[in-house]
Amino acid sequence: MQKISTCLWFDGQAAEAAGFYTSTFDHSSMGQTMLGPDGEALTVEFEIEGRQFMGLNGGPAFSFNEAVSLVVNCDSQEEVDKYWDALLVGGQESQCGWLKDKFGLSWQIVPTAMNGLLAGPDPKGSQRALEAMMKMRKLDINVLQRAYDGD
Repeated sequence: MQKISTCLWFDGQAAEAAGFYTSTFDHSSMGQTMLGPDGEALTVEFEIEGRQFMGLNGGPAFSFNEAVSLVVNCDSQEEVDKYWDALLVGGQESQCGWLKDKFGLSWQIVPTAMNGLLAGPDPKGSQRALEAMMKMRKLDINVLQRAYDGD
Protein backbone atom coordinates (compact mmCIF):
# COMPACT_ATOMS: atom_id res chain seq x y z
CA MET A 1 0.00 0.00 0.00
CA GLN A 2 1.26 3.47 -0.86
CA LYS A 3 1.98 5.82 2.02
CA ILE A 4 -0.05 8.55 0.30
CA SER A 5 -2.89 7.92 -2.12
CA THR A 6 -5.61 10.02 -3.69
CA CYS A 7 -9.26 10.11 -2.62
CA LEU A 8 -11.73 11.37 -5.23
CA TRP A 9 -15.13 12.57 -4.00
CA PHE A 10 -18.10 11.60 -6.16
CA ASP A 11 -21.84 12.04 -5.90
CA GLY A 12 -22.84 8.41 -6.36
CA GLN A 13 -20.61 7.61 -9.36
CA ALA A 14 -17.47 6.26 -7.65
CA ALA A 15 -17.87 2.70 -8.99
CA GLU A 16 -18.73 3.92 -12.49
CA ALA A 17 -15.74 6.29 -12.48
CA ALA A 18 -13.36 3.61 -11.20
CA GLY A 19 -14.54 1.26 -13.94
CA PHE A 20 -14.13 3.98 -16.56
CA TYR A 21 -10.63 4.94 -15.44
CA THR A 22 -9.39 1.35 -15.14
CA SER A 23 -10.73 0.53 -18.61
CA THR A 24 -9.03 3.63 -20.08
CA PHE A 25 -5.52 2.97 -18.76
CA ASP A 26 -3.73 -0.29 -19.58
CA HIS A 27 -1.96 -0.98 -16.28
CA SER A 28 -4.97 -0.60 -14.00
CA SER A 29 -7.10 -2.70 -11.70
CA MET A 30 -10.12 -2.55 -9.46
CA GLY A 31 -9.70 -3.13 -5.73
CA GLN A 32 -12.10 -3.54 -2.85
CA THR A 33 -15.51 -1.95 -2.68
CA MET A 34 -16.94 -1.07 0.73
CA LEU A 35 -20.70 -0.91 0.86
CA GLY A 36 -22.56 1.72 2.83
CA PRO A 37 -25.66 1.21 4.99
CA ASP A 38 -27.87 1.47 1.90
CA GLY A 39 -26.06 -1.44 0.22
CA GLU A 40 -24.53 0.85 -2.42
CA ALA A 41 -20.79 1.42 -2.88
CA LEU A 42 -19.47 3.87 -0.30
CA THR A 43 -15.82 3.57 -1.33
CA VAL A 44 -14.15 1.93 -4.31
CA GLU A 45 -10.41 1.28 -4.42
CA PHE A 46 -8.64 1.19 -7.77
CA GLU A 47 -5.19 1.53 -9.24
CA ILE A 48 -4.11 3.34 -12.40
CA GLU A 49 -0.57 2.90 -13.70
CA GLY A 50 0.70 1.93 -10.24
CA ARG A 51 -1.02 4.81 -8.44
CA GLN A 52 -3.67 4.01 -5.83
CA PHE A 53 -6.98 5.86 -5.68
CA MET A 54 -10.12 5.63 -3.63
CA GLY A 55 -13.44 6.81 -4.98
CA LEU A 56 -15.76 8.01 -2.24
CA ASN A 57 -19.47 8.47 -2.77
CA GLY A 58 -19.65 11.46 -0.47
CA GLY A 59 -22.73 13.15 -1.93
CA PRO A 60 -23.29 16.52 -3.58
CA ALA A 61 -21.54 18.73 -0.99
CA PHE A 62 -18.28 18.99 -2.98
CA SER A 63 -17.34 18.79 -6.64
CA PHE A 64 -14.13 18.78 -8.64
CA ASN A 65 -12.51 21.93 -9.98
CA GLU A 66 -9.32 22.78 -11.84
CA ALA A 67 -7.39 23.40 -8.62
CA VAL A 68 -6.52 19.70 -8.74
CA SER A 69 -5.82 17.77 -11.93
CA LEU A 70 -4.28 14.46 -12.93
CA VAL A 71 -1.38 14.71 -15.37
CA VAL A 72 -0.92 11.99 -17.97
CA ASN A 73 2.61 12.06 -19.42
CA CYS A 74 2.50 10.71 -22.97
CA ASP A 75 5.48 9.47 -24.97
CA SER A 76 3.87 9.92 -28.40
CA GLN A 77 1.11 11.74 -30.25
CA GLU A 78 -0.68 8.41 -30.51
CA GLU A 79 -0.77 8.23 -26.71
CA VAL A 80 -1.90 11.87 -26.43
CA ASP A 81 -4.72 11.14 -28.88
CA LYS A 82 -5.71 7.89 -27.12
CA TYR A 83 -6.09 9.41 -23.66
CA TRP A 84 -7.53 12.71 -24.88
CA ASP A 85 -10.21 10.97 -26.92
CA ALA A 86 -11.09 8.44 -24.20
CA LEU A 87 -11.25 10.89 -21.29
CA LEU A 88 -13.11 13.53 -23.28
CA VAL A 89 -16.16 11.30 -23.97
CA GLY A 90 -19.02 13.08 -22.22
CA GLY A 91 -16.58 15.69 -20.88
CA GLN A 92 -15.36 19.11 -21.90
CA GLU A 93 -12.22 20.42 -23.63
CA SER A 94 -10.21 23.22 -22.17
CA GLN A 95 -6.94 24.78 -23.33
CA CYS A 96 -3.29 23.76 -23.27
CA GLY A 97 -3.91 20.02 -22.98
CA TRP A 98 -6.51 20.27 -20.20
CA LEU A 99 -9.92 18.60 -20.19
CA LYS A 100 -12.65 17.64 -17.76
CA ASP A 101 -13.99 14.11 -17.98
CA LYS A 102 -17.67 13.20 -17.70
CA PHE A 103 -17.35 13.13 -13.89
CA GLY A 104 -15.89 16.65 -13.78
CA LEU A 105 -12.33 15.56 -12.92
CA SER A 106 -9.63 17.66 -14.62
CA TRP A 107 -6.85 16.00 -16.59
CA GLN A 108 -3.75 17.32 -18.31
CA ILE A 109 -2.74 15.21 -21.29
CA VAL A 110 0.88 16.21 -21.82
CA PRO A 111 3.51 14.95 -24.25
CA THR A 112 6.81 14.26 -22.49
CA ALA A 113 8.45 16.26 -25.29
CA MET A 114 6.93 19.44 -23.80
CA ASN A 115 9.73 19.87 -21.26
CA GLY A 116 12.35 19.95 -23.98
CA LEU A 117 10.34 22.41 -26.04
CA LEU A 118 9.28 24.82 -23.29
CA ALA A 119 12.63 24.73 -21.47
CA GLY A 120 14.90 23.99 -24.41
CA PRO A 121 18.29 25.57 -25.12
CA ASP A 122 16.75 28.06 -27.58
CA PRO A 123 14.78 30.66 -25.55
CA LYS A 124 13.13 32.08 -28.66
CA GLY A 125 12.14 28.59 -29.77
CA SER A 126 10.70 27.90 -26.31
CA GLN A 127 8.71 31.13 -26.49
CA ARG A 128 7.32 30.16 -29.92
CA ALA A 129 6.38 26.70 -28.61
CA LEU A 130 4.67 28.27 -25.59
CA GLU A 131 2.71 30.64 -27.82
CA ALA A 132 1.65 27.72 -30.03
CA MET A 133 0.59 25.70 -26.99
CA MET A 134 -1.54 28.56 -25.67
CA LYS A 135 -3.65 28.39 -28.85
CA MET A 136 -4.29 24.63 -28.60
CA ARG A 137 -6.81 22.49 -26.87
CA LYS A 138 -5.36 18.99 -27.44
CA LEU A 139 -1.59 19.29 -27.69
CA ASP A 140 0.02 18.43 -31.03
CA ILE A 141 3.69 17.47 -30.74
CA ASN A 142 4.48 18.13 -34.42
CA VAL A 143 2.97 21.62 -34.36
CA LEU A 144 4.84 22.42 -31.13
CA GLN A 145 8.10 21.13 -32.56
CA ARG A 146 7.66 23.16 -35.75
CA ALA A 147 6.95 26.27 -33.66
CA TYR A 148 10.09 25.63 -31.60
CA ASP A 149 12.13 25.16 -34.79
CA GLY A 150 10.73 28.36 -36.27
CA ASP A 151 8.99 26.64 -39.19
